[in-house]
Amino acid sequence: MTYKFSITLLFCITASFFSFSQTKKSITTNKTNESVTIDADLNEASWKNAEIATDFVMFEPDNGKPIDEKKKTEVKILYDDEAIYVGALLYDDEPAKIMKEITERDDFGTTDAFGIFINGYNDGQQDFRFFLTAAGGQLDCLATEQIGEDFSWNAIWDSKVKITDFGWVVEMKIPYAALRFSPESVQTWGLNFVREIKRERRVYTWTHVDSKIGAVIQQAGVLNGIKNIKTPTRLFLIPYSSFYLNASDAQKTKGEFKGGLDVKYGINDAFTLDAILVPDFGQTKFDNVILNLGPFEQQFNENRPFFTEGTDLFSKGNLLYSRRIGQTPDLNLNLADNEFINEFPSAINLLNAMKISGRDKDGMGIGFLNAITEKTTASVSNSDNNSTRQVVVSPLTNYNVTVFDQRFNKNSSVTFINTNVTRNGNFRDANVTGLLFDLNNKTNKYNVSGGLKSSSINDVKNTNGINASLYLAETSGKFRHSIGGDFISKDFDNNDLGINFKTNYYAIYGNSNYRILNPNKTFNTFRINLNSYFEFYKPTNQIQSSNFNVNINSTNKKNHFFGGGINFNPFKNYDYYEPRVANRFFVNPENLGGWFYFSSNYNNKFALDINPYITHVLNQNRYEAGINVSPRYRFNDKFSLVYSFDYFRQQNDIGFIDFENNDIIFARRDRNTFTNALTSKFSISSVMNFNLSVRHYWSLAENNQINTLNADGSLSPNTTYTNNKNSNFSSWNLDLSYSWWFAPGSQMSILYRNNAATFDRTINKNFGSNFSNLFDNNLNHVLSISVRYFIDYNQAKNWFRKG
Repeated sequence: MTYKFSITLLFCITASFFSFSQTKKSITTNKTNESVTIDADLNEASWKNAEIATDFVMFEPDNGKPIDEKKKTEVKILYDDEAIYVGALLYDDEPAKIMKEITERDDFGTTDAFGIFINGYNDGQQDFRFFLTAAGGQLDCLATEQIGEDFSWNAIWDSKVKITDFGWVVEMKIPYAALRFSPESVQTWGLNFVREIKRERRVYTWTHVDSKIGAVIQQAGVLNGIKNIKTPTRLFLIPYSSFYLNASDAQKTKGEFKGGLDVKYGINDAFTLDAILVPDFGQTKFDNVILNLGPFEQQFNENRPFFTEGTDLFSKGNLLYSRRIGQTPDLNLNLADNEFINEFPSAINLLNAMKISGRDKDGMGIGFLNAITEKTTASVSNSDNNSTRQVVVSPLTNYNVTVFDQRFNKNSSVTFINTNVTRNGNFRDANVTGLLFDLNNKTNKYNVSGGLKSSSINDVKNTNGINASLYLAETSGKFRHSIGGDFISKDFDNNDLGINFKTNYYAIYGNSNYRILNPNKTFNTFRINLNSYFEFYKPTNQIQSSNFNVNINSTNKKNHFFGGGINFNPFKNYDYYEPRVANRFFVNPENLGGWFYFSSNYNNKFALDINPYITHVLNQNRYEAGINVSPRYRFNDKFSLVYSFDYFRQQNDIGFIDFENNDIIFARRDRNTFTNALTSKFSISSVMNFNLSVRHYWSLAENNQINTLNADGSLSPNTTYTNNKNSNFSSWNLDLSYSWWFAPGSQMSILYRNNAATFDRTINKNFGSNFSNLFDNNLNHVLSISVRYFIDYNQAKNWFRKG
């Protein structure tokens, strides 16, 4: 294919690197013709003749130290035409001390764990990782050196653990449908095993992973022996049905049924199609909304599974902010003075979405994501004649992301990415294209990365912009260094499908750090960082952001974590965003701040996190300070509670509040923010869990002095402005859920949710009355039940045959 030839040619021009090499462990697996029962007994005859992987070495904290003979680990692998099978004996001379907290899926908790890392292409670039806890909990993730471990990815696999008098036993069945590999008749896979002994806070791997080298996947061992497998069709159907019962103080109780279908289809051994028809995201986690007084929108986490699972390709270049798809509609409409909105939509509905992703045997990764949202309107009334009209707040819209990512030399890549938003009718369209590179030398000691992105906006005014970056780093050894730079032009805009707050600037930044690679007499881990950052407004070359920072992160011999640091900004910063008017700025003075963080060992039943912090504006009575305190208690392996309290105060904070005639109005204000949160879980088993999540947020900002912003960025007192722009915002969220994975990939979940929010301009500093006012005629209730059933085409085919 032409694109593949062109990109491969580019690699040859841009890099002269060779793959990382070392003496690697290897293991050869045997094919089994008998049925393997996943029961953690390993009593099938095939297990007795399987080759053993052993002689584990410590990864952390004492990198390279052989495992104690009393904790030896022995792993075997079998395969057939459907899956690979993993059996492990994890010896422990004190089995009664094995930690085994029961948690929900993808949560390690406080427990021993065993994992297998599989790279079907043996290219040193991406692992499929599967973990089991000593309590039987499953975890799985995709892992790359650039992004790390992405636990939002989920696969369907079978497993069992058993505690014995000599330690514990693991047995896994990982279907080929959960992996990606080449179609060749003889397979060679990258392979590693990992074991964590939680009470000792020690992690061991089968093949030694040298912590001096800034890469893990390239240091894997090798799995040989898989050949001539006949992989089954990868077609999975996940139908679902949901019922919602909604009630509030303002509306009558009403019920709603929803149903839909998710489809996963393996186009071949490398590429997979995922599609959702009539999506339902009603049970996703609530957003932690805040009182936002700044010039930029609040950025939220993505909690919808379709947009979080296996999206590592689409995250390249940070051009995708998937919350744009189906976001809350913008109701800043151009209305006449006698018009008002009397009915508005709470969300823009997603009609359907699909993605194709995977990577072939030559290292070419391809990703294609497409989603369509429906036309959405708001009802606007005329107060003079009582007429109504419908105003389009979002037209029918198509969102698209296309990615080509070529890996080479086992540790480098070049990426092409394009995002496109097309809106029906005479609405704004947007296109963003990026070419990215991430290059490492053969020993993984040096890294060069960066890219060039361009945006093109078709609107009332067409604009084009660019975003360029370059980063150089030394990535191995005790001492490591990096330097980088960014340039963003005035008209670069990726906000239709991405998120970007600042433009029209250039920046330079650097880091030097030192770390210990093995424990010493005081620390298990220790690292000190020196950071610097300078950002310049391009038209004037003025500093709009700057910072010098030194911080320390460490773990002592009792596995308590200590961290802290100092921030120093010795220059005035010219803020071109707070005034909300082009080419106007506010001058922020120099400041000095610091913080401290302590987190006690989570192995203990009681643990405590505490984090005080403060920043002081030099030569002014202006500061911000806060503290976060979070105690947690694990009553037993099933039940735990975590409470978090955060208090944040800003004294004499300065910020924009309004426009008056041609003046920009700023205020000196005192702001207090209180956040109380409680999370709890009760796990009946690793597949049946109750979870509670509660958050109360209260923030009030009281304006003490009104000012007019001058042309030179200073402030002058304003004695004529009389509008009340104080802010008092409270919100409450409670989620109580029950989840039962009644079969692999199949789940029933019940969620009770209530929430409330209030905002007014009256300052009431009484916590009790604010809290009670929050619930007065304002509480919404939702009870929902959802059932998702996983159907494997191959199993369903047998059902029909038997029928």
